[in-house]
Amino acid sequence: MRTALAVVLSLLISLISCDRAADRPPASVSPVAKVESITPLFNGRDLTGWQHVGPGKFVVENFMAESAVLRTEGGMGLLWYTGQTFGDCTIRVVFKTTSAASNSGVFVRISDRPRDEWFAVHHGYEVQICDSQDEYHRTGAVYSLSKSASLASRPVGEWNTMEITLDGPRIRVSLNGVAVTDFDPAQPAPPRTKEFEPERGPRPAAGYIGIQNHDDYATGEHVYFKEISVAPLVTSDK
Repeated sequence: MRTALAVVLSLLISLISCDRAADRPPASVSPVAKVESITPLFNGRDLTGWQHVGPGKFVVENFMAESAVLRTEGGMGLLWYTGQTFGDCTIRVVFKTTSAASNSGVFVRISDRPRDEWFAVHHGYEVQICDSQDEYHRTGAVYSLSKSASLASRPVGEWNTMEITLDGPRIRVSLNGVAVTDFDPAQPAPPRTKEFEPERGPRPAAGYIGIQNHDDYATGEHVYFKEISVAPLVTSDK
């Protein structure tokens, strides 16, 4: 049996613990997903960490007094980041075009190391860059799978900021601060009507990232990229 002294000591310890708990701040009530610590994937100098497959290429060139930029040339080809796969995150891409018909895209959730330019099309998702197409194929849309609510691109020749948020299975896209796409792959997809459109079906929770070069040699259209970066989504404790 416990002595009277032991009982008193136990009560004192309990009271002290309660007082300390009352002094602690309440648990955080921040949103479930928060973006922080942006990490550049394009270093602003060269193609370290990247690999190209398919026709055409990406050219690294200086742009006036700014750091180097990537310029699409020819295609259709794919430049993909070899360093790692990415799950939940926000991808930030700063780009500009030379024409409303300039054609490129940002690929996410590519299931494996792409062997050719078509692998990412059918085994990943493409967030389109091309202002001259319809709502399922224009800038900000998840190509042929989820339409963009609006075309929020800036005038040709001006820089655009696209943020692609991968949050669980969903893909949310904002363009210049305007939310344009919220793609839920659990919802029915439009029928595939063209052989160059992506095959329907699930993509992995984590995959590689890539950017497309799809220029028109005849008209000299290009897309320039000056930033490609990634920030993780941090889930807060509940």
